[in-house]
Amino acid sequence: MSRSTAVKPTTAGFTLIEVLVALAIVAISLSSIGALIATTVRGTRSIERYLNQFGTARAVIAALPDRDQLVLGNFSGELAGHRWRVDVSPFVDTEFGSRQPTPWVPQTVVVTVQSPTGRALYINTVRLQRRAGG
Repeated sequence: MSRSTAVKPTTAGFTLIEVLVALAIVAISLSSIGALIATTVRGTRSIERYLNQFGTARAVIAALPDRDQLVLGNFSGELAGHRWRVDVSPFVDTEFGSRQPTPWVPQTVVVTVQSPTGRALYINTVRLQRRAGG
């Protein structure tokens, strides 16, 4: 005698809830990756704008007249789409005013470079100019 055993049919595949959970996980992962890429692109553009602005400032500083020809006042212009301005004024220092006179007069030089977007870069430095008659 042979006995027949009844085999229960099993279902293969995923249920609808499993598929929805998997899709939600994929969507969250993709949106996180997209946000990370967008932040990286914004940061790269910001650095590129800053480097262009800084390069313009370097070019302006390199083109400044020699120390004997640098006069008090300001002058400005435009270079590579950036507006720039150079302000030259006497260096004011209250601590060292009582020192012995030297043949040099310090001057404060402020270089301002404004990008087309309106952001400004300020570079402050001091230059020495030979005292008149010294």
